[in-house]
Amino acid sequence: MEFRELVRGRVDWPDIERVARELAARYDRDEMRVRFLDADNWLSTPMVVDEDLFVKVITRQNTLVHALFTTGRNLGAFSAGTEGFFERHETPYEMARHELEATRRVRELGVNAPEPVEAFEVGDLGVLVLEYLPEFRTLGELDAAAVAELAPELFETLRAIHDAGLAHGDLRAENVLVADGELHVIDATRVSEDGREAARAYDLASALAALEPLVGAAETVSAALTSYSTDELLAARRFLDFVAIRPDHDFDAAELTGELEKRTT
Repeated sequence: MEFRELVRGRVDWPDIERVARELAARYDRDEMRVRFLDADNWLSTPMVVDEDLFVKVITRQNTLVHALFTTGRNLGAFSAGTEGFFERHETPYEMARHELEATRRVRELGVNAPEPVEAFEVGDLGVLVLEYLPEFRTLGELDAAAVAELAPELFETLRAIHDAGLAHGDLRAENVLVADGELHVIDATRVSEDGREAARAYDLASALAALEPLVGAAETVSAALTSYSTDELLAARRFLDFVAIRPDHDFDAAELTGELEKRTT
């Protein structure tokens, strides 16, 4: 636990107060209610302000952890036979600004995502402000029937992102929110321009891996085929071993690979 707290880059209370004062000044609020989220987030300290703003506070330690994650992910990409396509951020503000801009681009495509508000600096901290979705559940918190109903929409959403020449880079059940019966995509990471074709195959592999434990391999592949061709699924298959070694994915890689081979031959 102490190691986890160290690498997560806990924000000291005086810095939280500085961020809160800056938020109050920017949004002309004499009083604010700040609620911290009990989230297993290694890359920021998330909090909700007045139940209408979702705020991420990013430290230099968070930036360092992101760089370490990026190195590990690129090694995984090499193991899948492609160049690494994940890119690191140099500063906390750069991390905040990237997520703001990525969220804005996704929304411009017509994909649901929290409304981006702004990114700014407070000292050496990066601060990201987004719309807060007050009533949501992650995809992984739904029952199997609800996930099965939404699965084709997830791949349709991913297809829209990919057809626009973009990639998400970190698709997991925790990064797909369901609010008012609609999917919202969050937490896109940074991938290189040159590596986006491989990154899109990796996205597809990640989506397959996220859904398999929730609805099973057969249902997952059927949903994927509503938006992706068999050739695209075959391209994604080579990334499954890489996705399988990530601690934030837990799926039956052999079962999913077998189902892909059965449906694409």
